[in-house]
Amino acid sequence: MTRAPISPSYKWYAVGMLWWIAFFNYADRQAIFSVFPLLEREFSLDSVQLGLLGSSFAWVYGLCAPFAGGIVDRVRRKVAILAGLEAWSVICMATPLAHGFRALVGFRAAEGIGETFYFPASMSFLSAYHGPETRSRALGLHQTSVYVGTIGGGFFAGLIGQNYGWRWSFIVFGALGALLGFALNRWLVEPPVPTAKTMPVFQGVAGIWRNPRAVLLMAAFLCANFVALVLLSWMPAFLFEKFHLSLAASGLAATLFVQLASMAGAQLGGWMADAWSAKMPAGRIVVQAIGLLCGAPFVVLCGWTRSVPILIIALTCWGLFKGIYDANIFAAIFDVIPEQTRGTAAGFMNMIGWLGGGAAPLVVGYVARRYNLSLAISLAAVVYLIGAALLGLAALYTRHNRSI
Repeated sequence: MTRAPISPSYKWYAVGMLWWIAFFNYADRQAIFSVFPLLEREFSLDSVQLGLLGSSFAWVYGLCAPFAGGIVDRVRRKVAILAGLEAWSVICMATPLAHGFRALVGFRAAEGIGETFYFPASMSFLSAYHGPETRSRALGLHQTSVYVGTIGGGFFAGLIGQNYGWRWSFIVFGALGALLGFALNRWLVEPPVPTAKTMPVFQGVAGIWRNPRAVLLMAAFLCANFVALVLLSWMPAFLFEKFHLSLAASGLAATLFVQLASMAGAQLGGWMADAWSAKMPAGRIVVQAIGLLCGAPFVVLCGWTRSVPILIIALTCWGLFKGIYDANIFAAIFDVIPEQTRGTAAGFMNMIGWLGGGAAPLVVGYVARRYNLSLAISLAAVVYLIGAALLGLAALYTRHNRSI
């Protein structure tokens, strides 16, 4: 086992290195949404088929997540992170080989297999370096890469697509991710293994599912991820069709304001959660509930407004509260489960969130075909309110049951 560096500052360098990996994790998955109009034209796809392209990734990502989490708890986390990065980057570069709808779905699904290892491994990796005093801030800072990656994937995929064709978007992102993995292999240092002995797989899984707080947090993540995927997958097409923006402008407007606001929200949510968790056991969960509850009205506004300035305001406000929630996705559940099952817990959380939430692109595509896209987007606010209620229950349970 490689010894962790003595320097106290390395734990923040680790955040910085993983930040760039997470950037490509999200840039690669977001890229396809900005080229929906090009795919629709080339392959004669309808809204349901486009939705399936988004859902296929999410479903495979979610199905594989528990297995990835279990593996992460039993191998070097550095290996899981870098191997996953290389795998999804190669698949991303191979996506242009698709010359039909089925092949496109296959490549999108395969990319989900590679990407599913990253978050269980990276969250366990960073949590090994950051204790309760800095964990939400560290994970919140890392979370900003998700937002920047989404902006980058949305804008540059649209820009490259409208000038050189959609295939070059995937080649560029995949190649850069592969190069990053080779560069970071030297500098990423495996953290110390958990002090507690690794639990047998079935014992760890059973312990998580017998934990009401963990189950409620996973269910709330399903709701939050559903809404996020509604807006992230369909907003570029919504802007392109309803407001007649270009592909590049649609991809940028659909992501820029949301993600920049989410970056600010993640820092605010991380600071609030670290401070509140020191005063009350359910501090991180309460912060998450505030994020979903306050974000719901702006989801409604995103779907119904006919004004671009109002839409930008709504997206910005939604993004701010989304970031407040996102900063504590994993930090909150790590407060209520044993240290040696963090990878497994993160894997199951991703499974629940992406299997259920991953249906969002397909559901919205169906509602849009039957009614309209504005209604489909606005109805997602109901799911946010359900998530806030689940977090409220988790906070109440934590108040009366403080032990892990």
